[in-house]
Amino acid sequence: MLLWDETLFSNGEVLEFDYLPEYFEHRDSQMQALRFSLKPVLRGMRPVNCLVKGPPGTGKTTAVMKVFNEVKDYTDNGAFIKVNCQMDSSRFAVISRIYEKLVHITPPSSGVSFRRLFEKVIKHLVDSNKTLVVALDDINYLFHEGHADEVMYSLLRAHEQYPGTRISVIAIISDVGIPYSFDPRVGSVFLPEEIDFPRYEITEIADIINNRVQHAFFRDVVSDEALDRVVSYVDRTGDLRIGIDLLKRSGLNAERRASRTISVEDVDKAYEASRLLHLCRNIRSLSDNEKTLLGLVAKDNNLQIGELYKSFHEITGLGYTRFYEIIDKMHASRLIDADFSGKGMRGRTRYVAPVYDPKDILKCLE
Repeated sequence: MLLWDETLFSNGEVLEFDYLPEYFEHRDSQMQALRFSLKPVLRGMRPVNCLVKGPPGTGKTTAVMKVFNEVKDYTDNGAFIKVNCQMDSSRFAVISRIYEKLVHITPPSSGVSFRRLFEKVIKHLVDSNKTLVVALDDINYLFHEGHADEVMYSLLRAHEQYPGTRISVIAIISDVGIPYSFDPRVGSVFLPEEIDFPRYEITEIADIINNRVQHAFFRDVVSDEALDRVVSYVDRTGDLRIGIDLLKRSGLNAERRASRTISVEDVDKAYEASRLLHLCRNIRSLSDNEKTLLGLVAKDNNLQIGELYKSFHEITGLGYTRFYEIIDKMHASRLIDADFSGKGMRGRTRYVAPVYDPKDILKCLE
């Protein structure tokens, strides 16, 4: 039995999502490509732009942040900034975040134009003679409303209007099967070094998870059977973040039982919560109107689109154009299926259904 002041965690910090691990193996070629692309900043030059892509939970953001920290140790010529595009999902929000991290002042959310704020960012860079390297993390979230092209165009072509400006972009894309493309005007100046992050092999997953266990828990807390079960769940999903979350929840489950060891049952129970991790994260990023539509689809999971619009309009008051924009966005994001059935006049009857289990969606919407 555990006493009140006892815990299974020796260093629970290593199981937090924002923790930057010292041990970061199985991504050597990707790290080298990032280092090579950023090397010009050491000589006061604009680095090579990068397109970092791969499935969720394959180390993309961690690799970029670790290389950022490495380069910072060698030069003061650069300003290295990561923007979470899931949270800052518009052109103004992105430049506001960049401004805040550059000058350590939060700009007002209204009353200031994008152009004025952008010019303040440029002036700071030119006056300090710094090269700005921006990592647009989860840039997927900027594509839906066309903000990705706006952000990229503003950043990458700034030197044309403001001589002396040096800005480079690392676009981090979670490859979840959603097609994306940049406007040709952006593509002509982006010209990135493409760096692929494939799914981890099961032996690599086992190595990484075992290392986290060694640093997060006291000795002999996690049995070999429990460790194998965590690895199997990660291999099933391909997302290492689920494994990190599983370790944390499993440890808490064991502590709740006042046990000194984590059992396979603790892991299985934790997986019921962890498997919804990314679904809930995606849903939290939706607007209120988008959540309303998703909730309607989850409650009646085979609606004709006309029936869905009627219910949606009664709640939100929004018109057909905005309704279809939301349908297309959520269809592209693989939250709903919105396909033509082949029935009805000219086979154009369209039905809307959830991709995920309706109960899981409604749970995340709570």
